[in-house]
Amino acid sequence: MGSDFIKAGGANKLLVIAGPTASGKSGLALRLAEKFDAVIVNADSMQVYQAVPILTAQPSAADRARADHRLYGVIPPQQSCSAGRWRALAAAACDAIWLEGRLPLVVGGTGLYIRSLLDGLSPIPDIPPAIRSEARALFAALGNEVFHRQLAERDPVMAARLDPNNSQRLMRAWEVLQATGRSLADWQADPREGGLAADSLVIAVTPPRDLLYRACDGRLVDMLAQGALIEVARLLDLDLDPALPVMKALGVADLAAHLRGAVTLEAALASAQQTTRNYAKRQLTWFRHQIIPQITLIEQLSERIDDKIFSFIRQFLLTAGK
Repeated sequence: MGSDFIKAGGANKLLVIAGPTASGKSGLALRLAEKFDAVIVNADSMQVYQAVPILTAQPSAADRARADHRLYGVIPPQQSCSAGRWRALAAAACDAIWLEGRLPLVVGGTGLYIRSLLDGLSPIPDIPPAIRSEARALFAALGNEVFHRQLAERDPVMAARLDPNNSQRLMRAWEVLQATGRSLADWQADPREGGLAADSLVIAVTPPRDLLYRACDGRLVDMLAQGALIEVARLLDLDLDPALPVMKALGVADLAAHLRGAVTLEAALASAQQTTRNYAKRQLTWFRHQIIPQITLIEQLSERIDDKIFSFIRQFLLTAGK
């Protein structure tokens, strides 16, 4: 569609597709990108990293030939990408796409990233590198369980919200408390700042759990066939800090255990599948409580559903922004 459809009533138009891993949102995004000349912008916290394109299900060469993709594999594995850093990159990408007279289509499963773009972020000050390093060192010395206990002694509200196995979020809660003297929970309750100025249409893809879980299991089998084991071996050769986000990508720990000889490939695959199903379940729960979509797709995607979505989006693009 022409650039006249990308801005109506003075408001830039933005499409968002949110949903758990293996839900079919990337395939839907490709079809929408082709239909509306949209540019797909990544909103997945793992797909931003280099070195793990297979395990993070980044778009293939064939996908990239069908549509323009941005913010995939743009962060070196030695670095961390926060919600704030991603929001700045995504906002700049959207601005550039609008200047091209095209439609940004933000797609991903990281709810915090999507919400940060739509609504802004809590105004948490930057954490000094020294405090961040101290938190990592303490976590490495104590381990998940003891670290979580110590956080609970200092910040019981935040600790109660966090999974003791989520090292990134545990360290984030600790470093914010250490640097600011305030709980991350208190910061998150403050008014948000920096939401993108756009007229947004949000589509949530939330298939039934049995279909989603089967898709998760099948995807990991496909990833092994595509060379995921070699990918993990090369990642381990980089000798990265285990606390880096890229080392937490789904499947990395399980396949690394197999490469060390600790488990069979069958056991590693089964563990990775279970971890992925658990993650998808948490994503479903998050989206149902934290994102309010204009369209929710709960049945298996089909050509009939695509036609309905195309019609809804066309009407959205023709309607003046609020």
